[in-house]
Amino acid sequence: MAESDNKVFELKVGIFIAVGILIFFIVALSIGDVYLVRKGYHINVLFNFANGISESAPVRVAGVDVGQIDKIDIFFDEEEKKTKVRLLAWIKDEKIKITKDSMAVINTLGLLGEKYLEVFPGKDTEHFLVSGEEIIGHDPIPTELIAEKVNNIADSVNIIMTRLEEGEGTIGKLLVEEKVYDDLEAFVEDIKKHPWKLLRKSKGSK
Repeated sequence: MAESDNKVFELKVGIFIAVGILIFFIVALSIGDVYLVRKGYHINVLFNFANGISESAPVRVAGVDVGQIDKIDIFFDEEEKKTKVRLLAWIKDEKIKITKDSMAVINTLGLLGEKYLEVFPGKDTEHFLVSGEEIIGHDPIPTELIAEKVNNIADSVNIIMTRLEEGEGTIGKLLVEEKVYDDLEAFVEDIKKHPWKLLRKSKGSK
């Protein structure tokens, strides 16, 4: 009888341990966002410049998290003779429909935050992407180019301000030569008092 009780006890312990291990795996998979049976579908988004986005980056449609980037491929396009980047985006719910004319861009959470794929839905509600189809993304402008343009604008402004300070051009002379400014002011005052002078023809006019 004692041996039978021991077997029953060992069986209960075994079942308890097995259930505990199963619960552990379920919790671990849920926390890690890992799926035993993965639903949804994939789409491809093609870019010339990926702007530092990485695998597992979020995918948003209309500002809502709907999936993640599963894979990033960089390849050389023989037809266009340029290097391109293909993002494999997983959409977690098949009910989420993305129109074929949607616009895809790479955005940043905050100024220096995480990169993510943002999809702005289009207006063609008659045609939706299916699993494996591809859309062309809108390439982001590299930060270096923005900084370079800002520097160029700043340099141009400095040159203009220097020329104005030195009295170059009509505006510059107005700023630095009092006589030119006084003459212009007197002309304006005269026109205010005698506006009919603007309508008078010069002697040489016909």
